[in-house]
Amino acid sequence: MAIDSLFKQMKADGIDVIGFGAGEPDFNTPDEIKAAGIQAIEQNVTRYTPAAGTVELRQAVCDRIAADCGVQYKPNQVVATSGAKHAVYLALRALVNPGDEVILPAPYWVSYIELIRMVGGVPVVVTATEAEHFKLSKEKLAAAITPKTKALILNNPSNPTGMAYSREELEDIAQVCVANDVYVISDEIYYGLLYDGRKFTSFASLSPEAKELTILINGVSKSYAMTGWRIGYACANDRIAKVMANYVSHSTGSPVAISQKAAAVALSGPQEKIEEMRKAFEERRNYLVERMNRIPGVSCLCPEGAFYVMMNLEQLIGKTIQGVEITDDDVFADAFLKKGLVAVVPGAGFGAKNFVRWSYATSMDNIREGLDRLERFLAE
Repeated sequence: MAIDSLFKQMKADGIDVIGFGAGEPDFNTPDEIKAAGIQAIEQNVTRYTPAAGTVELRQAVCDRIAADCGVQYKPNQVVATSGAKHAVYLALRALVNPGDEVILPAPYWVSYIELIRMVGGVPVVVTATEAEHFKLSKEKLAAAITPKTKALILNNPSNPTGMAYSREELEDIAQVCVANDVYVISDEIYYGLLYDGRKFTSFASLSPEAKELTILINGVSKSYAMTGWRIGYACANDRIAKVMANYVSHSTGSPVAISQKAAAVALSGPQEKIEEMRKAFEERRNYLVERMNRIPGVSCLCPEGAFYVMMNLEQLIGKTIQGVEITDDDVFADAFLKKGLVAVVPGAGFGAKNFVRWSYATSMDNIREGLDRLERFLAE
């Protein structure tokens, strides 16, 4: 947050800084989806909806999940939420009693650990190293389970690493969770952004037993460039979905009616725009990874999904760059912004010390210039 605040201040001061912190597509919401929102306003679709969302939206979710993931849900097993983050929170609210443990693989998205704490849960962080491709193994998962374990949060594809689990890797995790009756909050918000011909596997699709323990989290923010519309959703068994819907009813109420209408059109309409965005992200990823790995002192794995790269800083730790001794990722990010005029996100907040995250949800011109600046920053 400190880096982001400084970046915004420098930009406001007219300094030519480039930001790679964005967690949202740089594309516009497709026209037909915007038109549905405008039409909803004009037709006065502006009143309360059921707490769990309109039947139209929940049916559209069921149809999309069935088509894309091969998993069957009924509308009463779907809860529409004010963004996917809200859905994760509601899932934790429904499942976790104070003192319950929630296993959290690291690197993790920064909000997960705070959401667990917000409901009185105890985060049990299990680190997956770069050598392990930042993926949780069944052995590490099994070792972390105690009598207090209630759930696992799994983000696939991952923010911040961009790594994606194969079906076989998910089956290993599911085997452990089913054997130990551990719920899986499976955040699949980036499922439409996979590269190199990879096929997505939803955790809920693995088996009937896995599906019963899964709270599937998704939304329209990433795939449809609708971050500001604030529509996420959760799919779960009847009992959990009912508890989540009750919680919505007594807290936020339903998501915005206008946004629900637009989201239903996004999910049920043509999906070609998703593929256009996916191809653009893949092209950017290829350039960023290839060039970053040619720059002395830094390196990165090639992400398999989402739109993030984790840059390894280990070779720079202890060195002095631009008059600054690089002691950790926070110091690097601060110096890179102040002297290199590029904003990246320190890895410590993701549970990944001595890495920084670059988002390639930005133009190819920005990516080229940002890497030019990285080369100059490291060379001087």
